[in-house]
Amino acid sequence: MSEPSALRVRLERLAREFAKFGAVGGVGLLVDLGVFNLVRHLTEVPVVRASIIATVVAIGFNYLGFRYFTYRDRDKSSRTKELTLFLLFSVAGLVIQNGILYAATYGFGWDTPLQSNVFKFLGIGVATLFRFWSYRTWVFRTLPAREAVQTAESFLEQAPQQATRKQPDRVP
Repeated sequence: MSEPSALRVRLERLAREFAKFGAVGGVGLLVDLGVFNLVRHLTEVPVVRASIIATVVAIGFNYLGFRYFTYRDRDKSSRTKELTLFLLFSVAGLVIQNGILYAATYGFGWDTPLQSNVFKFLGIGVATLFRFWSYRTWVFRTLPAREAVQTAESFLEQAPQQATRKQPDRVP
């Protein structure tokens, strides 16, 4: 494969990955903003605490979406390590996201519902860039090429065996 076409293939894969990440993230955004506004308007919880609650709910939703949709083809050998790293980077994203809201609310006094939603949304955007990089780099790692080939070969070897087992014996 020539270098330009190899680059094109890599960019197409990255675009597909980003689209899947965006689809899960878009629904996660709706979960985050929905929970945030419900908690904010139905309770007396302060704005940043309401945002943290909403972010935690969205993190749980997003893990399921990323693991079973966006990165379903990635290495699944160490779920404990994967979940630990996911939570670590999610907490870092939570700090980025809610730090922006905190600065707007308590640093500048911008605390109307519209301002809170704007800065919540801005924080989500900045944190999403960090999360995309960290999740794809550290959490949902690609399988090494050798492992992927071995997995595919073992699958191909098992397929004919399973097909012959399922066929009934023919009597001539």
